[in-house]
Amino acid sequence: MKNASNVFLIKFAVVIVVAFFIVTLGPVNDRVIVPFTAQLSSVSGQVLRLLGQNVTVSGTTIFSSGFSVDVRNGCNGVEAILILVAAMVAYPASLQARLLGILLGSVALEILNVIRIVSLYLLGFYNRELFDLFHSAVWQVLIILASVGIFVVWTIRFARRPVRDAHS
Repeated sequence: MKNASNVFLIKFAVVIVVAFFIVTLGPVNDRVIVPFTAQLSSVSGQVLRLLGQNVTVSGTTIFSSGFSVDVRNGCNGVEAILILVAAMVAYPASLQARLLGILLGSVALEILNVIRIVSLYLLGFYNRELFDLFHSAVWQVLIILASVGIFVVWTIRFARRPVRDAHS
């Protein structure tokens, strides 16, 4: 069991370092991450409009006459997804279970992230002090905990456990 834990941790560390390196490359950031973040901002703006907010979205910025937020790296959920992906890739499971977990987990994290962005905009519009607290502390922790929680649920419900060798 100790060896399996070490293998998991090593694989996780390698995948997370490589994944973070890739997303920080200029071309990847400019052609993948920024357009993704702009789409996330657009969806969040649509939700805010459904909630009666008179907002405009331009690129990654959601603004109105009273407040604006610029959704940047660190607030787009990509880091939480990379943590989830690294954990699922490192965990012994079938390719099908990994792909399903990554897909469903990423969608769940981004739905939560839309809720995060919408709530932060509303907090900023109506109560700037709460915005600062929720932006820098509360939501950061919740998003990472959600990523870990999704991984734990996935390991329990969907990932196939490795078959133990009768001789070990």
